Parts: sequence; structure tokens; C-alpha cells
Amino acid sequence: MATNAYPLPQASAVLQLLKPITWFPPMWAFGCGVVSSGVEPADRWPVVVIGVIVAGPMVCATSQAVNDWFDRHVDAINEPERPIPSGRIPGRWGLYIAIIWTLLSLALATQLGLWGFTAAALGLLLAWMYSAPPLRLKRNGWWGNAAVGFSYEGLAWITGAAVMLAGALPNARILTLAVLYSLGAHGIMTLNDFKSIGGDHRMGVRSLPVQLGERRAGWVACAFMAVPQAAVVALLVGWERPWNAAAVAALLAIQLALMVRFLKAPRERALWLSAIGVNFYVLGMLAAAFALHTLAQEGA
Repeated sequence: MATNAYPLPQASAVLQLLKPITWFPPMWAFGCGVVSSGVEPADRWPVVVIGVIVAGPMVCATSQAVNDWFDRHVDAINEPERPIPSGRIPGRWGLYIAIIWTLLSLALATQLGLWGFTAAALGLLLAWMYSAPPLRLKRNGWWGNAAVGFSYEGLAWITGAAVMLAGALPNARILTLAVLYSLGAHGIMTLNDFKSIGGDHRMGVRSLPVQLGERRAGWVACAFMAVPQAAVVALLVGWERPWNAAAVAALLAIQLALMVRFLKAPRERALWLSAIGVNFYVLGMLAAAFALHTLAQEGA
């Protein structure tokens, strides 16, 4: 019996390629943008639903497919069980899926108005710039992590607020918090790089753990996460939102305690800090978003 020369990828492998677990950060950031706008979500719920889908299952999923295709040689060293190096997504199907998901993301984003479509297009552009030659921003941890942090947190937050405001530019407070939490996400991305040190060394990917060494990269990751949150606390105090400031400060204190343990063995505990500490980071985002919501409701 003849075999299929062009086998289709397994459905379970496609889902693994799109990595649903990674969809949460941009979906959460989009939700924080919705809250920070001061507009009640019930007033524009169709936009909220579509925006969350575009942010997570579409744009973020596309970025994962793009990354896995262009990282397939590195993954063959670091994580050979992944869908592409393992052969469960055969041939060039990884690339085809990335292209198809890019086009589907753009099509759905047209339902978000000009701002939403433009933001989705920018997010997709950053996804391809991050992973694909000739730019391949991920070759340098400073640039690559900045691109992902802005796309996953800042861009999603600003978009959530803008679509709720019917395309109007969000105010300076919203933009400031979006930028600060984008900087914090740079540190989160550095934590993720610790698991790939071996393959990155061999393939010439200059992640921060490769450039700086494990200990210095650990300190940089912690600083990127902690300093912006401290700035958020100071801003909330200045905006006369002491309870929200206290909530963010308390959540930051928990993260600092976890960071002390992480810095004793950065490579071994990077994913541990990411899995636990990021939960407190994103709760702080929501506390800050609610502060902006009340300010908007008060007309301040």
C-alpha cells in the first residue's frame, strides 16, 4: 500500500504548536486594558470577546507557531519532543500553519476597528521579526525580550483600552502603566530563556543568560520585573489610590521573597519563579487597572 507522501499534522500536535498556555498573558493584558478604560465591559461585550480571542488564540498562537518553525533546529537540541523536531508536524506544515494563522488573525481583527486591526498587524509583525530572518530579534535577548514584552503586555493593554474607547487614544495614565508592565515582561521573558541555554550557546542565540551568565542574567530579570512595579506603586500613591497601591506593593513583596530564593540557583529555579511569581505580577496589573477604572469613573 502506498504511503501518503505529504502527511497531515496531527490535530493534537497542531494544538501543542499553538501553545494555549501562552495565550494567557496577552488575553489578561487586553482585559486589564478594558478595565482601565473606565467603560463598563457589558456596554461593548462583543468587542471584548473578539479582542480576547484575537489577543490569545490568534495573534499569540501565531507567534508560537512562527517561533517554533524558525527555532526547529534549536529545539532539536533543547526540546526534541516538540511537534516540529519530533516529526508530528511533518515537512513544512509548521510554516504553513504560521502563515494561515497570521491571515486568520488579520481577518478577525477587522472586527475591532482601525485601532484593533492596526494593533493586531503590529503584533503579528513583531512576531515574525522576533523569530524570522533576517532580523530575528531573538538572537539578542535585549531586543527580542523587549519586542515580546511590548507585544504581550503593552500593546494588548493599550488595544483593550482603545477599543473600549471606540478607537480614541487612551490617556497618559493608561499608556504609562502599559509601558511599565511591558518593561516588567522583559524580565519574565528572560526567565524563560534559562531553559534553552545549551541550545542557544550552540546555535548562536545571544539570550541574556548566554550574554551575561546565569547569575547576572538572574539579577537583570528580577530588576526588570521589580523596578516597574515599584514605579506603579509610586504612581498609584500620587494618583490618590492608596488601597490599589498597597495591593500592588504587597504582591511585589511576595515576588521579591521568591526572587531571593531564585537568585541562589537561577538556572534551576527560573521556571519555578516564572510559574509562581508571574501570578502575583499579573494580579498587580489588575489592581492597577482597577485604579484607573475608578479614576475614569470619577472623571479625574
